[in-house]
Amino acid sequence: MGSGLILGIESSCDETAAAVVERGALTRSSIVASQIATHAPYGGVVPELASREHLRNLVPITRAALKQAGCGLGDLDAVAVTHGPGLAGALLVGITYAKGLAFAQGIPLIAVNHLEGHIHAVLLEDKQNRDQGTGTREQDELPTPALALVVSGGHTHLFLARPPAVGAEVGAWQYTLIGRTLDDAAGEAFDKVAKLLGLGYPGGPWIDHLAQFGDPKVVPFGFAQIKNKAHLDGKAPRTKGARTAPIADLDRHFLFSFSGIKTAVLRYVEVHGMRASCEARQRSLMAMPNPTWQDAQALCDRQTLDLIASFQHAVVGDLLRKTFAAAEAVGAASVLVTGGVAANRELRVRFTAEAAERGLPVAFPTLALSTDNAAMIAAAAWPRFLAGEFAGWGLEADPRLTLA
Repeated sequence: MGSGLILGIESSCDETAAAVVERGALTRSSIVASQIATHAPYGGVVPELASREHLRNLVPITRAALKQAGCGLGDLDAVAVTHGPGLAGALLVGITYAKGLAFAQGIPLIAVNHLEGHIHAVLLEDKQNRDQGTGTREQDELPTPALALVVSGGHTHLFLARPPAVGAEVGAWQYTLIGRTLDDAAGEAFDKVAKLLGLGYPGGPWIDHLAQFGDPKVVPFGFAQIKNKAHLDGKAPRTKGARTAPIADLDRHFLFSFSGIKTAVLRYVEVHGMRASCEARQRSLMAMPNPTWQDAQALCDRQTLDLIASFQHAVVGDLLRKTFAAAEAVGAASVLVTGGVAANRELRVRFTAEAAERGLPVAFPTLALSTDNAAMIAAAAWPRFLAGEFAGWGLEADPRLTLA
């Protein structure tokens, strides 16, 4: 075997990323170019602009990742790239570039599912903690099978993740879909509520910061029980990351829905006459060259802060209840929480406390590995590299690619 170095390329949405990871266990470099400033004026990702920024950033980002890793293209064993799910044009930019690099160097091309990448972000962090002896628990591998909650702006999924079968020297992890959102992803709800309240983009970090100054018990948001509905059977979910799936085959207790709470926040704003203040807040923040959390807090009255805290508390509570109920139902030995929303402070605190009460190990990626990055793609590619699961030169983008 060669150097064990895999170059990862990630361009599924609005982050251009490149990273070099050694043997799926050591991050040698991880570079991310954010597009927040590009999309902020629109309050969301504009696909055409995202693709253009990927074209602009991929070459310098890759050069920076190789330089930080102290290696060159000739030192790589393979190139890994996200081929779905995500935005079609954005994925295509990364795939085309990765193909060119791999072909020019005569090394394998490995296709990685973005959702699997997020799961391996946790596993990568866990491996590095054990190798460096910096973990907070005993330095043993996370027990498996693991119940993985992938929660971000485009995804809210529950997977039962299993390593290669006992006795198998190589092979990819296996995943079983346990639950998912029927409509909006949790991160999408954060973004849209933040936009409604006149806050910045992306909304998650703004909500996360401001929620600590409000009372989460003021507005009693709740989530109705999801019932089996014949008209939903086989319908394609609206999230960016899923193909038509047999909803009826999933336990309704592990299904999520966040469109309702968005509407509830909107109705609260309208009923309490808050729309004008939300619009004024948005104008004020947009007029500032670099608005801070303190600026936003100063523009929020007590009623708004309580609304924000109540919204976040309800969403985190729904994620927590269903995740741990699913973990118990499927006999998971640990819980993994990953994706952009995994960076939320309240979520980490409450999940950690619940896991401790149940005596169930829980693991998160670092904040840097929670959002989209290429280190997770290179890490997820390592088992496939060992198993010789390489992509052909005809690899195409699959915007609605599923896992499991």
